[in-house]
Amino acid sequence: MKTPLYACHVALGARMIPFAGWDMPLQYAGILPEHRHTRAQASLFDCSHMSEFRVTGPGAMEVVAKALACRVRTLDVGQCRYGFLLEESGGILDDLLCYRLDDEEVMIVANAGTHDRDAQVLGERLAGVGFQDISAATAKIDLQGPASMDVLDRLGAGDLHDLPYFHARRTRLAGIDLLASRTGYTGERGYELYVEPPRAEALWNRLLEDETVQPAGLGARDTLRLEMGMPLYGQDLDESVTPVEANLTAFLPKAGGYVGAEAVAEHTQRGPDRRLAGIIFDSRRAARPGDAISCAAPAGAGTVTSGSFAPSLGCAVALAYLPPACTEPGTAVEAETRGSRITGRVTNLPFYTRATARESSHERT
Repeated sequence: MKTPLYACHVALGARMIPFAGWDMPLQYAGILPEHRHTRAQASLFDCSHMSEFRVTGPGAMEVVAKALACRVRTLDVGQCRYGFLLEESGGILDDLLCYRLDDEEVMIVANAGTHDRDAQVLGERLAGVGFQDISAATAKIDLQGPASMDVLDRLGAGDLHDLPYFHARRTRLAGIDLLASRTGYTGERGYELYVEPPRAEALWNRLLEDETVQPAGLGARDTLRLEMGMPLYGQDLDESVTPVEANLTAFLPKAGGYVGAEAVAEHTQRGPDRRLAGIIFDSRRAARPGDAISCAAPAGAGTVTSGSFAPSLGCAVALAYLPPACTEPGTAVEAETRGSRITGRVTNLPFYTRATARESSHERT
């Protein structure tokens, strides 16, 4: 499938790849320059492949609260939160965002690769209220980077200056009506712009007219999110993983009452056999998903789920599932990748902050 912006990517010379059933841009100028530009100024990402669902009607909030592991009951209108679609067993079918757009209106934004399953499961669990799959009627453009608000201001969206983190607001930008939110997947200040597909190309082109904005592809999006320690569904999360193992229970409703809550409570009480941990390596060479990783003291072994060179840090980082005893920050680890062994240590997440980037820069000079 092609997003509404496919012709724009081709015209810009993007390298296109198949991703979750879509033709998507991997890179334009290159992953490293696109990553660094996002950290320094502002980059434009086409995220129209994402899934969107609309839930409306009397009792919609309560029905959503039971269907999803997300703290929607305490959402104010205009607020959004991260959560999960879980199996009864506690396994993660998808991770997602819930937007409360009105008293009894919720928009769920989920992943592209899980669209069909999400639509089926949500349709079953949300019976009795209005449920619409609005994915085909929604284009999504993400503007990410420290200059992003300045860019929007120059296009007339000054009303977004006071938009708090994890909130959304309807606005008008470059003469186009849209929904803007501020969540981000890069660690930088950024905005997600939801617009009708026929208006997407005009919005994309207007944003690119700003000299501080450049397009960026899936490659940079992946390195940016990994530096923040943010999990990617299909790599770091799937139905075999529970939020307990992924260290994501802080996002769950404390009172339970959602599908999978009993399994999560039981798993929390007995303790997991593995936990997701951040690894920072001693070199630029990266471990890859599926690589074995081990720690000698205490003895244990696990598996890398995401790994890459981190451009902002000058070394490689990874996410990996390890025995809980091996996840203490500072624990020495060794990964086997492509016939070689690379050493590193467990570290707190996120890998990247502006302070750590400055420290890494000083170490390299």
